[in-house]
Amino acid sequence: MPIDYTKRPEPTPAPQAQTSAPPEPSGISLSKVTLTKAAPTVSLAKHGGARGMLHVNLNWDVKPPARGLFKKNVPLDLDLGCLYEFSDGSKGVVQALGSTFTARNRSGNQLLRLDGDDRSGQVSAGENLFVDLSDPSQIRRVLIFALIYEGAANWADAKGVATLTPAGAAPIEVLLDDPRNGARICAVALITNEDGEIVIRREVKYIDGAQRALDEAYGWGMNWTPGRK
Repeated sequence: MPIDYTKRPEPTPAPQAQTSAPPEPSGISLSKVTLTKAAPTVSLAKHGGARGMLHVNLNWDVKPPARGLFKKNVPLDLDLGCLYEFSDGSKGVVQALGSTFTARNRSGNQLLRLDGDDRSGQVSAGENLFVDLSDPSQIRRVLIFALIYEGAANWADAKGVATLTPAGAAPIEVLLDDPRNGARICAVALITNEDGEIVIRREVKYIDGAQRALDEAYGWGMNWTPGRK
């Protein structure tokens, strides 16, 4: 049961080895893509990473500046997680809370894996989630979210960046650059299967409440119980 806690011609020279980069394959981008409000979506088929393991990384400024004369610098602990719905109808949440680090479909295939939880804020690599897209037909939708578990709900100081790297393709970046302080959870990106094509859409929507409120905003329809790490 899910748990809630209330990115010019010259004379011909002698032959030399080619040092310039080879041209990009037609239709495939080798450059990092940043999703924005004006251009919020990317198709992995056109980007060149439709199949394989999608690596989602969340990184942030662990120690934001202290504000005010007597304010202390309080480290920020952000959690990476996701709501998921598979094509067989199974759905749930992957997150550190409740130690729900993996998700399998009804056939027993592990499609999601969260690589631990950095509660110390000392891991420079941030937090990492892996989405198995080797068979995209198994995925219906995955909503990536970030949650401020400890520290003030100050997204501007957190400077969060989510980077989604498909297998064999350039990274896709989502900047959490439209902050609304006071909200503890942010819907970062939505991964959907649209007629067999995996599409990633920038969300960056800050929501009052926690996972239950996120569920309600996106119509996931799950039951939630209180819980802790």
